[in-house]
Amino acid sequence: MTVATEKIEKNKRVQMDLSQNSFDRLNRVKDMSEAASYTEVMKDALRLYEYVLEQDQEGSKFLVKTANGEISEIKIFA
Repeated sequence: MTVATEKIEKNKRVQMDLSQNSFDRLNRVKDMSEAASYTEVMKDALRLYEYVLEQDQEGSKFLVKTANGEISEIKIFA
């Protein structure tokens, strides 16, 4: 009988100190996104930030289209 071994990845704990403004922002984003936890908000934010950084490094531009159809470039990293 062969025993299959699985690579078990352990979660890592991160502790952060946030200013009141940052904590308020975290709460607003959690409420707006209807996330179940702060961890869910942080994971989603990290994935988005990584994607934005990758696109920026490739020379992409970031555009926003308003409800009335106006398109403008936004500068994320000035």
